[in-house]
Amino acid sequence: MVSITPATLVVFLVVLGALALFVLEPVPVDITALGVLVSLVLIQPASAIAAGYGLLSEPIVLFADYPADALSGFSSTATLTVLAMFILSEGVQRTGVIQRLGAMIASFTGDSVDRQLGATIGVVSPISGFINNTAAVAILLPMVTDLAERGGTSPSKLLLPLSYASMFGGTLTLIGTSTNILASELSGRLIGRSFTMFEFTQLGIVVSTVGAAYLLTVGKWLTPERIRPRQDLTEEFEMGEYLTEIVVREESPLVGQQVRRTLVETDFDVDLIQLIRGDEIFLEPLGPKQIQVGDVFALRTDRNTLVDLLDVEGLSIVPTAVDEAELEAGESRQNLVEIVISPGSSLVGESLASAGFRQRYNATVLALRRGQDLIRRRMDDVTLRVGDTLLVQATADSIERLDANRDFIVAQEIETHDYRESKIPVALGIVLGVVGLAALDVLPIVVSALAGALGMVITGCLRPPELYDAVQWDVVFLLAGVIPLGIALEASGGAALLADLVVASGDLLPIVGVLAVFYLLTALLTNVISNNASVVLMIPVAVEAAQALGANAFSFVLAVTFAASTAFMTPVGYQTNLFVYGPGGYRFSDYLRVGGPLQLILGAVTTVGIVVIWGL
Repeated sequence: MVSITPATLVVFLVVLGALALFVLEPVPVDITALGVLVSLVLIQPASAIAAGYGLLSEPIVLFADYPADALSGFSSTATLTVLAMFILSEGVQRTGVIQRLGAMIASFTGDSVDRQLGATIGVVSPISGFINNTAAVAILLPMVTDLAERGGTSPSKLLLPLSYASMFGGTLTLIGTSTNILASELSGRLIGRSFTMFEFTQLGIVVSTVGAAYLLTVGKWLTPERIRPRQDLTEEFEMGEYLTEIVVREESPLVGQQVRRTLVETDFDVDLIQLIRGDEIFLEPLGPKQIQVGDVFALRTDRNTLVDLLDVEGLSIVPTAVDEAELEAGESRQNLVEIVISPGSSLVGESLASAGFRQRYNATVLALRRGQDLIRRRMDDVTLRVGDTLLVQATADSIERLDANRDFIVAQEIETHDYRESKIPVALGIVLGVVGLAALDVLPIVVSALAGALGMVITGCLRPPELYDAVQWDVVFLLAGVIPLGIALEASGGAALLADLVVASGDLLPIVGVLAVFYLLTALLTNVISNNASVVLMIPVAVEAAQALGANAFSFVLAVTFAASTAFMTPVGYQTNLFVYGPGGYRFSDYLRVGGPLQLILGAVTTVGIVVIWGL
């Protein structure tokens, strides 16, 4: 039994603190990871000071090469490879090739739910093997939503399978997910064997095939229809009681005053959506306009507030239904859309008021959906989270700017895009070159990926400023923060201590049973914290346990990797689950109901597959 040292205790305290913050998420996970990094960096010098005053018998040493090891997450090949893969994914997206593929698919799926579901899984799964699966879902979410709308299908029936299929599609190659890349680096450091490009493709194909079969049969039956097939966005968000039109009467005291001072900067819970003046319809910005007799304003408010507003301001209700067609009458293009708050968005933790959303984006939020919950009043002070879905009305130009902004995912296809379609062969060629050079072992994956990222800029697939916007910096900082935690866990003896506890189950279970236990523990952990954090914590423990049992350590590394790449049971376990949480109108329990059986099935398939292919 490994002895418990002060270093072990300190690292365990850091791990427990990190787990609590990852689960409760009072701050974003990347901030938690940076907090972990800072804590680990300070422990060594702080303990040396304490030892100098006689408070400790000796300093606590967590890193052999201090501070280089503590800061190694920033120079890690995994971090740099993931950064480069974001850029490669963005280069492909800017060409519009995936959107073109989506249009081709929509032409033959029709109103058949089976064909729509099959097409969704059949497209996202292989794509996720070659571009980051998180990026694949962000790109394909609008296509799948439109596919559901055109076919009269509830988007809820397609969006959860989209997320799940992207996860098991990410197990097809080394570059399918950041988890694989990080696990490869950890495996190389701990047992001297990294992953090749197609190291586990055969198992990934089996996992993807079984997962697809489940989603097309049992999963289809279990997946709820939370949102009715969409006819009208205002109906989908149940806006009937919250949208109305008012007309300015001749005797109204508002006549001649600015909209901003009389209707915007008030205590009323009212949002102005559009102004109808004769044959003209005006959208944002409405604030500077002067109110005239006969002006008709479309409002978002509740009935009680409307009564108060009419009493005070001398306005009359227009007896007309305000629906999607009415709200889009002022533009020849789409101007009413759903947008999803994406991971790393600057709006996370902010409210609509503190972010100055209306002024900043020239857009009006009519409703907010968080899973199954709809918020249609007093939204300005609601703290925004990843996955929140906003019903937004704005000019077509503003919608296009929102679509280009990495803070959001617009959940419908936008009619006008500045795609670089002439660069499609170039972008695809660069990605194939990156994969080929790494697969043939001509260049390490980090070198070929960085070269490919540079190639995207040199060839014009990406413009230089877009290169920085393409990177999900929260993921990069998360990796940089948690990688040293794995090093400290191993160096302090914490990994060996945890491994001893797991190995104790070897008295009751065969080695294959212990392998399955590692899959299950990692899967459960990943469903409540970051997948990358799970890999960092579990791989050192898995390697120690395998070596203690005299088993194949590489097989144990793979079990942890696959489990961390497939977190189906909660919306917070994987970023793609959060992407679809709002647009699908799901409940937390839906993930457990649909994803729980899938997790168990793929756990058995993965464990048996590893034993058959790599042995114990």
